[in-house]
Amino acid sequence: MNIASKDLNLLHLFQVLYEERNASRAAQRLALSQPALSHKLNKLRQQFGDPLFVRAPRGLSATPRAHELAPQVQHLVEQLQAFYLRCDGEDFLARPTRLHLYSTDYLEQTLLPGLLPILRSQAPNLTLITHNTRGELPREALEKGTCDLAIAGFYNDLPDTFHQQRLLSEAFVVLAARDNPQLAKGLDLRAFLACEHLLTTLTGDLDGRVDRALRALGHQRRVIAGLSSFIAPTRLVRGTDLLLTCLRALAEEAVARDPGLVIHPLPLALPQVEVMQIWHARTHADPLRRWFRQQVWTVAAQLTAPAG
Repeated sequence: MNIASKDLNLLHLFQVLYEERNASRAAQRLALSQPALSHKLNKLRQQFGDPLFVRAPRGLSATPRAHELAPQVQHLVEQLQAFYLRCDGEDFLARPTRLHLYSTDYLEQTLLPGLLPILRSQAPNLTLITHNTRGELPREALEKGTCDLAIAGFYNDLPDTFHQQRLLSEAFVVLAARDNPQLAKGLDLRAFLACEHLLTTLTGDLDGRVDRALRALGHQRRVIAGLSSFIAPTRLVRGTDLLLTCLRALAEEAVARDPGLVIHPLPLALPQVEVMQIWHARTHADPLRRWFRQQVWTVAAQLTAPAG
């Protein structure tokens, strides 16, 4: 065996595929296109002489050979990461630095409680500054370097010079007052349309995902207010017959804070929101920003990990 004929980068690919068991999520995490991932997976299979990961109804299924290799590969990848971290030097974590994160108040509420303690303990001289992403990709700020990272669930059509990684997948639910008289018999589409609604709009546009889905069904709802915050509308529902369609994490936080609120399933089909972190190629290899993105991903992964 000649190690010169082996591609050690494929070990990292193996680890990510084994953890995700989903080709799309693995490609996003590795910042690869689907064709590039497929090409590397074929090389990985050739290198080990086994399919390793095969298609299953819900993603990928690991073969017995993959399960056998997984602990050894994880150990090797951790050793390689530690080696290169020592080569790079960890002094970048001690430098006085400001990082600019463009996001939303919802994601600040979701990610910062887990992220800030890590920054304070491991990068004590780092200052994090957040900005409202205002409903669109801060392309110019990313290109100029005044934005280090952008996180949201509504970025589309990224330029080739941008990288992305999936952080969270969130479903829509309906937040309502527990004593809402319109919902005495539960929330179906008829009751949903009979109520008045709040929504979040970062651009001033009141034609949201819910409204487009209703229009496709031949329906329309009555929106009485569009707010520029994800969190503020959750505080306006109690004691009213207003409904707020929002992401589950927001609704769960609101219910935990206020027992006068309750969560209902959304009575129409909407795809989940994929929350992505986006960065420019100019910062892709920077050790501090690479470390910061990894901490963000780790915090997000902990939020979605099953309990127990």
